Amino acid sequence: MQTNFTPDQLKDPATASSEKILRTCVHCGFCTATCPTYLLLGDELDSPRGRIYLIKDMLESGKPASAEVVKHIDRCLSCLSCMTTCPSGVHYMHLVDHARAYIEQTYTRSWHDRLLRGLLARILPYPKRFRVAMGAAILAKPFKGLIGALPVLGTRLRAMIDLAPTHMPAHSPLDQPGTFKAAGERRGRVAILSGCAQPVLEPGFNEAAIRLLNRHGIDVVQPKGEGCCGALVHHMGREEQGHAFAKNNIDAWIAEMDGEGLDAIIITASGCGTTIKDYGFMFRGDPAYAEKAARVSAIAKDITEYALTLDLIEPVRETDFVVAYHSACSMQHGQAIRTEPKTLLKKAGFIVKDVPEGHICCGSAGTYNLLQPEIANQLRARKVANIERTKPDLIATGNIGCMTQIGKGTEIPIVHTVELLDWATGGPMPKNLEKAGFQARLAQPLTIAAE
Repeated sequence: MQTNFTPDQLKDPATASSEKILRTCVHCGFCTATCPTYLLLGDELDSPRGRIYLIKDMLESGKPASAEVVKHIDRCLSCLSCMTTCPSGVHYMHLVDHARAYIEQTYTRSWHDRLLRGLLARILPYPKRFRVAMGAAILAKPFKGLIGALPVLGTRLRAMIDLAPTHMPAHSPLDQPGTFKAAGERRGRVAILSGCAQPVLEPGFNEAAIRLLNRHGIDVVQPKGEGCCGALVHHMGREEQGHAFAKNNIDAWIAEMDGEGLDAIIITASGCGTTIKDYGFMFRGDPAYAEKAARVSAIAKDITEYALTLDLIEPVRETDFVVAYHSACSMQHGQAIRTEPKTLLKKAGFIVKDVPEGHICCGSAGTYNLLQPEIANQLRARKVANIERTKPDLIATGNIGCMTQIGKGTEIPIVHTVELLDWATGGPMPKNLEKAGFQARLAQPLTIAAE
């Protein structure tokens, strides 16, 4: 694609990077075939190719973003399916992130949009605040019909209430700084991301990961000062806030890397993993953080990536459970992790089925299902229908957002991949399977796992 940026514009590192990305696009349109919003809406401007044209014109003009541009960029899920499909290697993620930051700097949103986005940015990344907000949403569930009927904000507020759990999970005793020691001889040492929303909604994921790693000889440290990875606000265009979160994590992990050392930084939420692996790019021009960020990104691993490097013990119990594996967009497109989770699940004794249209987003996408609930609900219905076509006993995935989104649309229990791996090698049954009565369907244990 030909571009027409001025030399002065290209002095800005973000613009220079976007200009290189724009020039790699050859207008082929392969991306339109896999873009969820284009499939639903049929509007060229709601396809990656259309958005690329809008972003190019916006950045080249140097003018504030227009309402039309904002509408179509806001509709983008950042699922990155287009990047998997693109034969030219267009790095759409970096381009749309730049566009969102530009919109945040130049466009004045409506008062209700500013209010809602501001609340999300001030609540979701902070576990204590988020826990209070979830409590309020649970109390509001009986009134969601009335709330949903409110003008302007009603639809989005109802989406928030619908996505809230029916009860507040207990606080995990493991969700605190400290080191969780390996069982037996130590084979490695890793850090684990606690994060922000996940420890409030599903604290059991990291508990399962810690048990699994400890069982296989890995010390797990949760560093002091570590928290939200910055992804939620970064993808809302709030660069400064996102970078501040990222710096806190970088400092916490570098202290461990330069102290006792780390073999990896383990992430159990694939949306966070995509962002942390991109820290090196995010801080490429920061003299104080460029080298540190690159070091962190280099050892960031999804739990399934790291687990595949371990010699997992043989399953201690047999099941004939059929698992529909839902590959989160941030997993398959953002990190190009496609076979590892399925390989591990099969080794653990599960029958794994791929989901039809598995490359199409479920509609979660960070805050997307809160900000664009109508489109998100259509995508969820499509995803659930495809999952149910496989007739599984349960669903496995590696991202809290997908679990929350899909779980609201089906009665099939959904669990994190690491919960199944932990269970198969000696851990407790995932709580969602317990609730669904899976205990009665179990075969007898083969052995007793050594903890």
